[in-house]
Amino acid sequence: MQLDLNNKSILITGGTGSLGKALTQRIFKDFPKVKRLVIFSRDEQKQFQMAQEYNGKAYPAIRFFIGDVRDRERLTRAMKGIDYVIHAAAMKHVHIAEYNPSECIKTNIGGAENVIYACLETTVSRVVALSTDKACAPINLYGATKLTSDKLFVAANNIKGSNPIKFSVVRYGNVMGSNGSVIPFFLNKRKEGYLPITDPNMTRFNISLEDGVDMILHALDNAWGGEIFVPKIPSYKLIQVAEAIAPAAEQKIVGIRPGEKVHEEMITASDSFLTYDLGKYYTILPNVPNWNLEEFIKYFKAQKVEQGFSYNSGTNEEWLSVADLRKLIKKHVDPTFNALMQSERIN
Repeated sequence: MQLDLNNKSILITGGTGSLGKALTQRIFKDFPKVKRLVIFSRDEQKQFQMAQEYNGKAYPAIRFFIGDVRDRERLTRAMKGIDYVIHAAAMKHVHIAEYNPSECIKTNIGGAENVIYACLETTVSRVVALSTDKACAPINLYGATKLTSDKLFVAANNIKGSNPIKFSVVRYGNVMGSNGSVIPFFLNKRKEGYLPITDPNMTRFNISLEDGVDMILHALDNAWGGEIFVPKIPSYKLIQVAEAIAPAAEQKIVGIRPGEKVHEEMITASDSFLTYDLGKYYTILPNVPNWNLEEFIKYFKAQKVEQGFSYNSGTNEEWLSVADLRKLIKKHVDPTFNALMQSERIN
């Protein structure tokens, strides 16, 4: 199948976020005849700001729909006539979720259930839900709610009956430059002359917004139903991010915040029994797929990973250097970054 979103209707929950905006840009660029693109979110100010860039005259296919994923009735109404749904809405800040657990559960778990049932009650044919590395062996509430969400979307393929809809999940690490992530935080903090470091050994996976969009479109195009797609991406050390952004700044060790890990995982050894290598991506398959496993393996030339295989940001084989990070920051986060470095005589 070759994905073609022309003449299709798409809805993005949390569509005013970093990834939602990157998806919007890609869809209008690659599929100029898209029938309808619905931005579903609860923040009217962000919708207002996004509408200045994507006004209805220049982009007649776009719709801005105020709503909360906690509201199933509103979701069902918004999904009337929709073909594809990308579920990006979530509470994602670890420490805020720890302090407001009920709110996190209502959005990340209750919201996931509402999306699933709204899709089943309408004409939606494909659903991709966004996950996180923190859903793998979670130690914080945010990760636990996203793991539950993942399980709900995978299991949704078992309750669809004769409905041909397919649900899948994409799981990845920190999105470079996304709202609230470490690089924009450090870029802002550098003005103060110091950077707070939680732990000098801390590592994270890294993915660009563009690669995140590629992965979502890959899942829309290729999912058979129930897969959790995991990208092969590099890791970085937090102290190297600090050195890349502000080598002259003081680094203050402030300690790990509630619910944080030193290293993140995206595939555990326990997942290895269901994990296959697809080339550019890994995929964790459902325990009981509702399609033929041998046909899947043959079609994708899938290779089963070794028993005990795990994918951890601290033991990853691919790493970003300080120089790599500076190039990526200029490309994906701040085009003026090199000039800033040169003005401070940093090579």
